[in-house]
Amino acid sequence: MTPSDTEFIRAVDLLVAGELVAFPTETVYGIGADAANPAAVAKIFAAKGRPADHPLIVHLAAADWIRYWAQNIPDPAWEIMEAFWPGPLTVILEKQAWVPDAITGGQKTVGLRVPGHPVALELLRRFAASNDKGGIAAPSANRFGRISPTTATHVAAELGERVALILDGGACTVGIESTIVDFSRQQPVILRPGHIAPAHLAAVLGMEPPIETAEGAPRVSGSLPAHYAPSTAMRMLAKAEISNQLHSNTVALLIHSPDLQTCADALPKSAFNLLPDDPVGYAHALYAALRDLDNCGADVILVEQTPDTPAWSAVNDRLRRALAGSA
Repeated sequence: MTPSDTEFIRAVDLLVAGELVAFPTETVYGIGADAANPAAVAKIFAAKGRPADHPLIVHLAAADWIRYWAQNIPDPAWEIMEAFWPGPLTVILEKQAWVPDAITGGQKTVGLRVPGHPVALELLRRFAASNDKGGIAAPSANRFGRISPTTATHVAAELGERVALILDGGACTVGIESTIVDFSRQQPVILRPGHIAPAHLAAVLGMEPPIETAEGAPRVSGSLPAHYAPSTAMRMLAKAEISNQLHSNTVALLIHSPDLQTCADALPKSAFNLLPDDPVGYAHALYAALRDLDNCGADVILVEQTPDTPAWSAVNDRLRRALAGSA
C-alpha cells in the first residue's frame, strides 16, 4: 500500500508548517514532526503525553545527513550504518551543538536512523528537499507507555485527531522498535534490543556489543521499566501453568506453543491468540495481538513464557516492560 502523490505533498506541507504526520516504518508507525523545529517537536510530546526529558529518534533519508546532526562519529558507527541502513537500527552519537534539547532530552547525544520502509523513505526524501536539516523526529504513534501501533488503524485509534495526517503504508513488517546501539562512549553498547541482534552486529564489528541498562548510559526511547503495555492486566506463566488458569471466560490467552491451542476451547475466539513459535514471527505479530486481546473484555491477559535465549531478547524486553506497565 502506497500513499498517493497528493498525500505525500500534503504530508510535507504539514511538516514544514510545524504539524504532526504519522507514517509507517518497518518497525512501527511513528508520529513525525520537523526535528529542527522545537515548537513542532513539542506537539509530539503533547499528543503522546510523553515526558519532556525522554529523547526522540531523528529519522533521515540517508546516511549523508548524519553530519548535520552528529559529530565525532567513530569508524565502527559508519561500518554499522553502511551494513544495516536503511533498516531497523538506531545509532546514538554525540550531537552537533545546534541540535535542540527537545530532541535529546537535554543530553549531549542524539539518536539517528534511516528507516527501511518505502513510504518512510519517500516522505523523508521529499521533506529533505524542502528542509536544510532533513530530519523528522518520530517516536511511536501511540499514547506514551502504551502498545506501539503497527497499522494505520492502530494510529487512528490511539491518537485520532491529534495528528493532522496518517500515511497508510500497510502493516509494519518487523513489528517491534529498532535496535539502539550507543556509539557515544568508548565501546559500542546495545541500549535497546531489536530485530538486529547482537550476533548480526558482531559480524560487522568483530565483537558482540553487550546489552546495557546500567546508570551512565544515555537515556533512549523505550528504555523505561514500564512500556508497550495494554490497559488490561498481564501475567506471564510457564507453559505447564496455563491450563490451570483458564477458569473464567474473563481470561485472555497469548501463546506460542501449538499444543496449547486446545486450552482455547473454553475461551471466546476473540480472547485467544497463537503467535509463531520463532522470535521474528512472534515479534512481527506481538503488538497487534496484544491490542486485540486488550479489546476483548478480559480481566487479565495470560502470556505463555517465551524462551530465555539471546534470539528472544528483543521479544522478552518488550514483554517485560509490558508486564510492568500493565501491573
